[in-house]
Amino acid sequence: MKITFLGTGTSQGIPIIGCPCAVCQSSDTKDKRLRCSVQVEYQGKTIIIDVGPDFRQQMLRANTTYIDGILITHGHNDHIAGLDDIRPFNFLHEMDMPVYGQANVLEFLKQRYPYIFQGNYPGVPRVLLHEIDENSRPTLAGIPILPILVNHGNLPILGYRIGDFAYLTDFKTINDSELPKLTGIKTLVVSALQQEQHHSHATLEESLAFAAQVDAPMTYLTHLSHSMGTHEATAQLLPERIQIAYDGLVIKL
Repeated sequence: MKITFLGTGTSQGIPIIGCPCAVCQSSDTKDKRLRCSVQVEYQGKTIIIDVGPDFRQQMLRANTTYIDGILITHGHNDHIAGLDDIRPFNFLHEMDMPVYGQANVLEFLKQRYPYIFQGNYPGVPRVLLHEIDENSRPTLAGIPILPILVNHGNLPILGYRIGDFAYLTDFKTINDSELPKLTGIKTLVVSALQQEQHHSHATLEESLAFAAQVDAPMTYLTHLSHSMGTHEATAQLLPERIQIAYDGLVIKL
């Protein structure tokens, strides 16, 4: 399995011209964070988790030429605003793109992109919607997917386990009933927005406590905001077996 971090930031974490914060002023490429997304290559298939506003740039940067399907964690703009840019994959491979998500997320996509789902206008993105929830056991291009319900504040959203890899972004809390789904994973990716308390995102301290509870051999932190600080400074705060992910990082399991 090959994991490529396409983006590790948030809409509050991408570089802003003129911003005086340490992250935006940093010359370290690890502090240049696009919106949060990951590419999973497994058993000859390529799966994308979330398609935010930077999706097109991320695909070009990763030299991605084929996608077998897309998993959506939730319907917030920084995770779905790149859906229109799937159309080159439609055209090149003459395929409809499978997109998986909760019922409320798929309904929101229909409202957000009515031109995709209403009528038959030529040239629009071609999408096949698949409704899933935490009780589903879907397969994507033959790959078993295990949805994991987590809480983004008061909003229930999905994380995903693929093989021994689990990806939980926009995480704040998780119900005890979902924890067995993480048993035996080798790599955990979990969001850590900032060090200060936030109503819907886990802080660094909360994410570290969760990582210790899961006790995966390796954990990577993603979905970082400006206020988390630079990659170099934050890395010094982390215990062994926990690292900060950065755009372009590739790990192999």
